[in-house]
Amino acid sequence: MAIIGTIIKKAIKLGYAFSSKTEFHEKQLQVLHELIVKAKHTSFGKHYRMEDLLYATNLAEAFASRIPFFDYHKMEEEWWCQLQQGEKDVSWPGKPAYFALSSGTTGKRSKRLPVSEDMLNAIRLAGIKQVGATANFNLPASFFEKEILMLGSSTRLNERNGYLEGEISGISTSNIPTWFKGFYRPGEEISKIKDWDERVLEIAKRARDWDIGALSGIPSWLELMMKKLIEYHGVNTIHDIWPNLEVYTTGGVAFEPYEKSFNALLAHPITIIDTYFASEGFIAFQERPDTRSMKLLVDNGIYFEFVPFTPENITNKGTLRDDAPALNLTEVKEGVEYVLVISTVSGLWRYMIGDTIEFTNTDRAEIRITGRTKFFLNVVGSQLSVDKMNQAILELEEQFSVKIPEFTLSAIKIEDEFYHVWYLSCESQTDTNELAATLDENLKQANKNYRVARSKALKGVRVHTIPQACFHDWNTHQKEKGGQVKMERVMDENRFHKWENFVEQWLSTNNYKPAT
Repeated sequence: MAIIGTIIKKAIKLGYAFSSKTEFHEKQLQVLHELIVKAKHTSFGKHYRMEDLLYATNLAEAFASRIPFFDYHKMEEEWWCQLQQGEKDVSWPGKPAYFALSSGTTGKRSKRLPVSEDMLNAIRLAGIKQVGATANFNLPASFFEKEILMLGSSTRLNERNGYLEGEISGISTSNIPTWFKGFYRPGEEISKIKDWDERVLEIAKRARDWDIGALSGIPSWLELMMKKLIEYHGVNTIHDIWPNLEVYTTGGVAFEPYEKSFNALLAHPITIIDTYFASEGFIAFQERPDTRSMKLLVDNGIYFEFVPFTPENITNKGTLRDDAPALNLTEVKEGVEYVLVISTVSGLWRYMIGDTIEFTNTDRAEIRITGRTKFFLNVVGSQLSVDKMNQAILELEEQFSVKIPEFTLSAIKIEDEFYHVWYLSCESQTDTNELAATLDENLKQANKNYRVARSKALKGVRVHTIPQACFHDWNTHQKEKGGQVKMERVMDENRFHKWENFVEQWLSTNNYKPAT
């Protein structure tokens, strides 16, 4: 009998409590009040006269009318550039402990997001809350004695201008609490290895020495790691190496597109627990087994606002219009897409994180990620969101009995006519014309705007199938393997031409003949 595991499981159950809907908004107002109190004497706080907001009758309303929306470029150009010049007390007291590197999805110069000690504490607390939520899952007591393999970016951080910087997964892992280190794998030594392939090789060598009960990481990189381990040990599934593997916690991206190919590497189903951990902070996690939605962390150093994701609220560059309405938790509705806006204990203020979400249960403050503000294809009026794309791809997987964990597309002019050109990661030699016709029909059925566009300015759909490895290799050009990469589901035309050149070179180098 797992005596220690039983004790831990009972302790978790006693420590976990459920909050009611009425408390969520009150907790959020408390978070906002604490943020303003702490930042009122910073340069940002003085500029926007934050101290005055503390006397407002309606704090949330006064805050929204006083502070404008920010995206990364605006925040960097107006405020965070001062941090790189050695200034302190800029948008948060003191100097940040770290900078989290995030190349986002555009492939341009890495963003550098400040990470304060307050944020690190919030991330640790979020992790404890998530462990507490496992009380809601039907996990055996023995699970709580197993080890957890966390696959992220390297914990060996770089020094720049007096600061340490790296991806948020590397920063947070390098700051895990002492009590957790006994459960953590691959351990401090291996996690410092910069080269991802070398790190995975070391994991493969040690894999059979560990009793892994849970995996954590980005789906695409974790899947690649499992394939490498299965190949290294000459087995059929990851359970042949780790028979007690029972849980996978995802991070930062929707898991559904990867589910079919991920499950193919398992001997039997495991519990999937979704998390929303971004470079900007730990935003939400799945707290119960009867849904894949995630509960917002409403009392953990982040104040949330929600802007309806409609064309009138978004500029052509994918940013928010100055007059876009921002809603709080008492005003949102289920089934509506919102742009997520956050203010945090790292000095992000009314910051557009770039993700879109929808509420699946407002009583529980539960959400799901639906896409990115810039992953919205509307060149010819099709108003095609990532959510609709994902649904159409999932249907395509079922219709053709194939696995398509990755895809990207763009609206391209071919002989003066617009086409949606898709690239799908699909290993089977399925006829691409059939895929294109079926995909087109799926989207027509799911989206009336797309259906109208297809009868007018959108001439047709073209599909190319390529190996998943090509997507992985493209991502290595964008940021460090194992990090929080979000494959560009939608590219502008210039970016897409670079992608096509990369694919052509990749196919030639690897002697791969795509399906026709």
